[in-house]
Amino acid sequence: MAAANGTKWNLKGTVLIACNCDYGCPCNFNALPTQGHCEGGWAWHVKEGRYGDTDLGGLSFSIAADWPKAIHEGNGQAAAFIDERADESQRRALRTLLSGDVGGPWGILKNTWTMVDEPRYVAFEVELADQRSRTKAGNALELQMEPIKNPVTGAEATPSAILPQGFIGKNLQLATSKLFRVRGRVQYDHSGKYAAVGQFDYKQP
Repeated sequence: MAAANGTKWNLKGTVLIACNCDYGCPCNFNALPTQGHCEGGWAWHVKEGRYGDTDLGGLSFSIAADWPKAIHEGNGQAAAFIDERADESQRRALRTLLSGDVGGPWGILKNTWTMVDEPRYVAFEVELADQRSRTKAGNALELQMEPIKNPVTGAEATPSAILPQGFIGKNLQLATSKLFRVRGRVQYDHSGKYAAVGQFDYKQP
C-alpha cells in the first residue's frame, strides 16, 4: 500500500455535502439520522494538494452512498466519481485516496460500506458561492444549494456548525438543497433537505 511506502499527501479545498436528513443533519452531533437511514454524499474540490509528486490542485471528486441505517452501522453501497480532466497519474492518486488505504476521511468511510463501484470519470462543474454553491458530476450527481429560509417571513438564515471533531469538515455553512439528485446504482432525489459547504484540510496521518 502507498502508506507503507511512506507516500506523503495533503489536500486543501472546499467540500459540498448533502443528504436526506433535516437541516443541520443529526449525524454532525453524534445522533441518529432523521429518517433512520442515510442517503447522501460529498463533493470535494481541491484548491491545492499533492499525492507524492502528483499535483491534484484544481480537480474535483465525489462519493454518493446509501446506508440502510445510520452510517456507523455499515452495510452501505457507494459510488465514486473522479474529474475526467485528471491524467493517469492523478487518477491513480485519487483512486488511492478514495480507497481509504492511506487515511483521510475515506479511511473511516470505507469501513461503513460493503459495496463500492469502480470510480467513474466524468465532467465536473463546480461553482463555489457559500450557501449558493453547486456542483455537477456528469449525469450522475447534481447538487444546487441555497440558504435556508424562515418559514414565516421568508428571510434567509445563514447558520453554521463548528465541529472540532469533524472528520469531513470542522466549520460548515449550513444550507438547504435546492436540488440534490444522484443517478445510477446508487440513486435518490433529496432536494429540499440538508446541505452544507465548508473548507477541508486533510493530510497523511
